[in-house]
Amino acid sequence: MVSHIGLVGLGKMGANMRARLRQGGIEVTGYDPRPEVTDVPTLAALVEALPAGKRVVWVMVPAGEPTRGVLAELKKVLTTGDIVIEGGNSHYVEDQERAAELAENGIGYVDVGVSGGVWGLENGYGLMAGGSDDDIATLMPVFDALRPEGPREEGFVHAGPVGAGHFAKMVHNGIEYGLMQAYAEGYELLAAKGLITDVHGTFKAWQRGTVVRSWLLDLMVRALEDDPKLAKLDDWVEDSGEGRWTVDEAIAAAVPLPVISAALFARFASRQEASPAMKAVAALRQQFGGHAVKAAE
Repeated sequence: MVSHIGLVGLGKMGANMRARLRQGGIEVTGYDPRPEVTDVPTLAALVEALPAGKRVVWVMVPAGEPTRGVLAELKKVLTTGDIVIEGGNSHYVEDQERAAELAENGIGYVDVGVSGGVWGLENGYGLMAGGSDDDIATLMPVFDALRPEGPREEGFVHAGPVGAGHFAKMVHNGIEYGLMQAYAEGYELLAAKGLITDVHGTFKAWQRGTVVRSWLLDLMVRALEDDPKLAKLDDWVEDSGEGRWTVDEAIAAAVPLPVISAALFARFASRQEASPAMKAVAALRQQFGGHAVKAAE
């Protein structure tokens, strides 16, 4: 049974995960390049601090090159029987490639999509794992310490083999795009109609007894309590990449995703100071119908 793990990456998510694991009875040795938060000075020291036998290291750093770099270093210092958990938002294809590379040294690999954000320490994390049955069984004490209280199947899933965890998280994030966009469009329409004098109160009333209630709705209410007109924020919205991957997979599988696709494209539109496409639409309307247009400033 796993009772002590290493954790690489002690940012907003990683630091809170370390705290929740410790609260759940799992000893954690954490490593981060920042000396003020790390438990050990180097990645090699982290591995040395773990008990001999089946060592477990959870990697919680940004997807892409940072993750690839950490996994390459771990391949040098871990041995046969050890297990790496990749908990970032890596593309599932990369999981399969990294797992094959680590398997050359007899090192197991489990990919875990982690949902819960900064609230995970208090509420627990939703976990979607990909890996072998044996590795998942070995790691269940760790997953049980992190997941929300209640039935295991409501906060954890062994989604399939390596890659399945991050594929499930990718689709989860695509759905999240669509839900956030729907709430955002509803907010804009409510605010635009002078008939509605209490936009915040309207959202708050939806929190109980309605079919649109959700944790995202609760967070929308919190945001409006802090800033009723959202005047403190710019309308630029980034995307992490998982929305794009979701749409790519849908195209490859010929699965229609009109809502998620539109939500992704809305984020692209948020970054435009001016829209070349809409300028073209205005020009065409002027050309074929003589419709009025506005001159550029």
